[in-house]
Amino acid sequence: MNLYDDLREEAYSANMEIERNGLAIQTFGNASAYDSDRAVFAIKPSGVPYRDLRVSDMVVVDLDSKVVVGTLSPSSDTKTHAVLYKAFSGIGGIVHTHSTYAVAWCQARRAIPIYGTTHADHLQVDVPCSEVMSDEMIRGNYEEETGNQIVETFADISPMEACMVLVAAHGPFTWGKTAAEAVYNSVVVEELAKIAILTERINPDSPRLEPSLIEKHYQRKHGGRAYYGQKN
Repeated sequence: MNLYDDLREEAYSANMEIERNGLAIQTFGNASAYDSDRAVFAIKPSGVPYRDLRVSDMVVVDLDSKVVVGTLSPSSDTKTHAVLYKAFSGIGGIVHTHSTYAVAWCQARRAIPIYGTTHADHLQVDVPCSEVMSDEMIRGNYEEETGNQIVETFADISPMEACMVLVAAHGPFTWGKTAAEAVYNSVVVEELAKIAILTERINPDSPRLEPSLIEKHYQRKHGGRAYYGQKN
């Protein structure tokens, strides 16, 4: 058994969930799984269709994006993942998708407003949207700058409480304590994006959710006295 087989299996499973949940088509998107003890992560290889992926195709890289194990080229977004793993302590998985409704908000260059309790069940703030990348950043190390832009967006937001972001004109990135949790958050951000679009279509003047409801719904699932779900 290879030293990194467990990590590659985790990354592979997360990538398969991207396609299974309809979050990306063809070769779009990627997922990675991080081992903080070894400071390496496994990520989808670049340009390989999901239907053709195997566990052994997952590429293990270090935080400098250098290949540790694997014969294929890692995802073109590898440097973005590396920046986030270095900046956001406690995360163990990252997912980038091109899901339709979330990408629509990215292309509109808007945060997703918190309109209802479905949103508040997952986070207490709007789903943040980054600034548009400057020409200088685009001409530089584009993927690394994408990561830097995400980190800057979270200067005043906890990345462990709002585990998702819209990169303006690009697409959503999500993360979690595990790769599986990061996929879950990708499903959530796509659903929130869809619901918000429908809300604004029905009533363009829809108000933001009241603070008391935001607090109640978030805390009952995530607070110190959370009571949602089953207890051991």
